[in-house]
Amino acid sequence: MRKPIIAGNWKMNKTPEEAAQLVKDLIPLVKDAKCDVVVCTPAVDFAAVKPVIEGTNIKLGAQNVHFKESGAYTGELSADMLKAAGCEYVIIGHSERRQYFGETDKTVNLRTIAAVKAGLKAIVCVGEMKDEREAGYTDMIVMYQTQMALHGLTAEELENVIVAYEPVWAIGTGLTATDEQANETIGVIRKAIAYKFGEEAAAKIRIQYGGSMKGSNVKGLMAQPEIDGGLIGGASLKAADFAQVVNF
Repeated sequence: MRKPIIAGNWKMNKTPEEAAQLVKDLIPLVKDAKCDVVVCTPAVDFAAVKPVIEGTNIKLGAQNVHFKESGAYTGELSADMLKAAGCEYVIIGHSERRQYFGETDKTVNLRTIAAVKAGLKAIVCVGEMKDEREAGYTDMIVMYQTQMALHGLTAEELENVIVAYEPVWAIGTGLTATDEQANETIGVIRKAIAYKFGEEAAAKIRIQYGGSMKGSNVKGLMAQPEIDGGLIGGASLKAADFAQVVNF
């Protein structure tokens, strides 16, 4: 039985003061959650959030990680730096990183390996564009992205990997895949993992849906057998809204 995981991706939102207040408001609302709860904050908020969530069921995550341990990579953070700041999770390959900042399947793979080898839990994002879905390429794209992202890992190391299916056309648009569409594509992702790592590994790995999941649609999505949680964007920026998803 896979334990659900709900992770909030705050993106480029919240000053340290605002971040601390958000998690203070969130703690009593999700203290009895039956799923793992993660908040992936801007790096500037780590120091404000970490002491507030200490001893609670909320874990801290980052939104990106570099694949080198150190060096001349201005603006980047290594896996060891994230761990030292209190992070346990990190998002890798989000569609916005791919779209705006030149992220590729190769760099997603390098970042994933670096994160897992350092002991972080990697939330690895895959997903198709609107025109790709309309052209019938969804299955091909998510299978390739998944296998490429996880290349070089062992089946045992997949225990520290969560895959997030993010149809790019549903990110920040208000559009959402139907429950059945999301479940079907996540099933394809699971098959891609089974092909590369075996049926047991595929059955164990948790796969989230990340396309505008919110309080109004979480129950239908989470009722699907292949969906193990959500990577939540806009709905994670208000404690009550995020709690509604966490307590589905």
